[in-house]
Amino acid sequence: MKILLINGSPKKEGNTYIALHEVQKTLEAEGIETELIHVEHKAIRGCIACNRCVELGKCVVDDMVNEVAPKFKEADGIVVGSPVYYGSPNGTLLSFLDRLFYSTPFDKSMKVGAAIAVARRGGTTATFDVLNKYFTISNMPIAPSQYWNNVHGRVPGEALQDGEGLQTMRQLARNMAFLVKSIQLGKEKFGLPLHEERIATHFIR
Repeated sequence: MKILLINGSPKKEGNTYIALHEVQKTLEAEGIETELIHVEHKAIRGCIACNRCVELGKCVVDDMVNEVAPKFKEADGIVVGSPVYYGSPNGTLLSFLDRLFYSTPFDKSMKVGAAIAVARRGGTTATFDVLNKYFTISNMPIAPSQYWNNVHGRVPGEALQDGEGLQTMRQLARNMAFLVKSIQLGKEKFGLPLHEERIATHFIR
């Protein structure tokens, strides 16, 4: 079993990395393989709504998104961490996630998702909510913790002082490991839930 961790911060080893690394260490202690991927300051453009991915099976813009897509397909879950910018996730990360989730045709059902927001002070719950929407529209269960998945720090390294935040990360990882293992057993015994044919109800016709 494997979990992808996405560092959505332009700082490779800043406070978002500290939070994700705490999750990573705990997952590995629980017997889960991990891979940490850094978005950093790569030039990742947003989705241009061309729908070529429907024909190609991948995004027409051949960049990091297409590199991560097959890893996402094989993974049992994904953890996305972001710094808070104006009460929202990092824009580069949002472009990455928009295209990763939209352009990948594979079924994401029962892959476990988790979001982490890192801030100096405020905006974490709004950021947390935005990131979780990628999971809930994709039939992905969300791993819980003892508190919302927030860690605080301003300059790189300050997150190490947030004892409660780091403990929340460790509990998140343990819960995620339990969910991934339990879902695997459930799939073997019961299979995946039935999906009805999608109904699209438009507000304006």
